[in-house]
Amino acid sequence: MMDAEPLFDLPAPAASGSAAGERATSCEEAASELERMAAAPLAELVHPEWAVALAPCEPTLRAALSALARQAHDGAVILPAPARLLRAFARPLHEVKVIVIGQDPYPTPGHAIGLSFACDAHVRPLPRSLANIYRELAADLGVPAPSDGDLSPWAEEGVLLLNRVLSVRAGAAGSHRRLGWEEVTDAAVRAVVARGAPLVAILWGRDAQSVAPLLGATPVIASAHPSPLSASRGFFGSRPFSRANELLAEQGAAPVHWA
Repeated sequence: MMDAEPLFDLPAPAASGSAAGERATSCEEAASELERMAAAPLAELVHPEWAVALAPCEPTLRAALSALARQAHDGAVILPAPARLLRAFARPLHEVKVIVIGQDPYPTPGHAIGLSFACDAHVRPLPRSLANIYRELAADLGVPAPSDGDLSPWAEEGVLLLNRVLSVRAGAAGSHRRLGWEEVTDAAVRAVVARGAPLVAILWGRDAQSVAPLLGATPVIASAHPSPLSASRGFFGSRPFSRANELLAEQGAAPVHWA
């Protein structure tokens, strides 16, 4: 069985009347922005350190953006919004000390924010995988769960929240696999490892564990995916947060403040 994130909220029915017109306008606006991104200098889209690291796969990245623009022109809702699509690469590469690999963004409009497992702060209920992550966080570190699903504070602590696939069509989980994103995220992982700086990789589920061959000697914390389909098969009780901090300490690095 795939360790896929099940939808907890179905996309709204097809709109009609003025709502349909608004959706068409939104798709066209997204298409225009994606076309602009496909032609813009890489350093305008990601942090300059990441622009250097991703240069070898730049043609693939631009091809993926162009493909998304074509889908948006055809009326597809692309998630996350273009401005958040490359958000995992907004902070400096040299700050990264933990990698958390996800699958692809949440396919429910309004949820995905460009960071793996994170969702917009207004989203209720939380995605079930994220709720399980918070449950394990509380059990592991004895801290209360964060008040919302925006994991930006983790990113600010040096946690690279990276999905294997950086986009999805609304309502269609896994719809952008093999669009080229895997090559981009492989390049990102290689770049982080190549620095030779303290690093820990947290790999939840099979999609995440597919990057293991790229990690070299990087300490790895691997378990089942936190999805309700698999969390009871090894995710709960895996203590990834305290173990990551222990491994960072062994490398002389400061711990992550997970709460």
